[in-house]
Amino acid sequence: MAKRDYYDILGVPRTATEQDLKSAFRTMAKECHPDRNPGDKAAEQNFKDLNEAYEALKDPQKRAAYDKFGHAAFDQSMGRHPGGGFGPDFASSMSDIFEDLFGEFMGGRRGGGAAGPRNRSSRERGADLRYNMEITLEEAYAGKAAEVRVPTSVACETCTGTGAKPGTKPTQCPTCGGHGKVRASQGFFTIERTCPTCAGRGEVIDDPCSACSGAGRQMRERTLQINIPAGVEDGTKVRLVGDGEAGLRGGPPGDLYIFLSLKPHSFFQRDGADIFCKVPIAMTTAALGGQIEVPTLDGTASRVKIPEGTASGKQFRLKNKGMPVLRSKVVGDLFIQVDVETPKNLTRRQRELLEEFEGESHKGTSPESTGFFARVKDFFEGKGG
Repeated sequence: MAKRDYYDILGVPRTATEQDLKSAFRTMAKECHPDRNPGDKAAEQNFKDLNEAYEALKDPQKRAAYDKFGHAAFDQSMGRHPGGGFGPDFASSMSDIFEDLFGEFMGGRRGGGAAGPRNRSSRERGADLRYNMEITLEEAYAGKAAEVRVPTSVACETCTGTGAKPGTKPTQCPTCGGHGKVRASQGFFTIERTCPTCAGRGEVIDDPCSACSGAGRQMRERTLQINIPAGVEDGTKVRLVGDGEAGLRGGPPGDLYIFLSLKPHSFFQRDGADIFCKVPIAMTTAALGGQIEVPTLDGTASRVKIPEGTASGKQFRLKNKGMPVLRSKVVGDLFIQVDVETPKNLTRRQRELLEEFEGESHKGTSPESTGFFARVKDFFEGKGG
């Protein structure tokens, strides 16, 4: 009896895409799956035919060979042994199909290659840890060598992390033979799942360590040294590789992440690499000019010259007095914004002097306010006209 065309079995045209093939296979395979049709030989045969067709067409090279030679391309390559029955290639195909249909139902996705006894690298990795640290703007400016104390699990000193009593060692799991997984036949399928005896580790401990109860790790408070580079910003994350939680029974450790936050500063506000500082100055200094001293992050003071007639809100730039940029030679600037302070609690003599000054203000000492109110007057006179 001639074999049916693979495209006809899947119900797709020869121009079907890889996604079209997969969608058609999933839909049809669910309908004729043996578990949904117990005892139905026709459904079982249809399911076999679907598997065979999909296995041939999902692989670009096999599909190209089939398109050119038809079924003759697979006379010796579809996984059948000379004595009949299905070989490992077909079993692998069926495993792919079962996982594609039922996802993680039977214990997780399958890894590539033949399974062997589990080794040290497959043991459970320790968790990553987080430590929050608050630093000052000055410390972010200059960098800092800090010491942190972190409660975490570390490898048990008694058993050196194996979990077994000193003088003994873990043995190969008798249930799974060290593979970490067991297989069971269920009708047409061979199902693989995590070994219930060793929980997938491939080893069992017959005589556990009394200090760690077989876990291979214990809780301790560790003291760690951390170098905070100059120029870090709020929210910067520093990673300490291998300083996280110890792995279970000798597994690799996790990492420690230091999350940095900056304390609010009494003088400065930061914007990237630039620093801003508001400085109040007396009205007389703004009017007559003068000099002021302002603090900087390096702990020194800088002189800023205030020109005669400086208005409130005027900014002065001090080059290279800002924050360093992380891991570079670039340095930001410091911007000083002056805020002219209005005099309060005047004495009688001070009031007399200001009133005398006010009487002379028509001579152009306040051009902006004079011009503004002149425009306001013109505006209202225009309304009236």
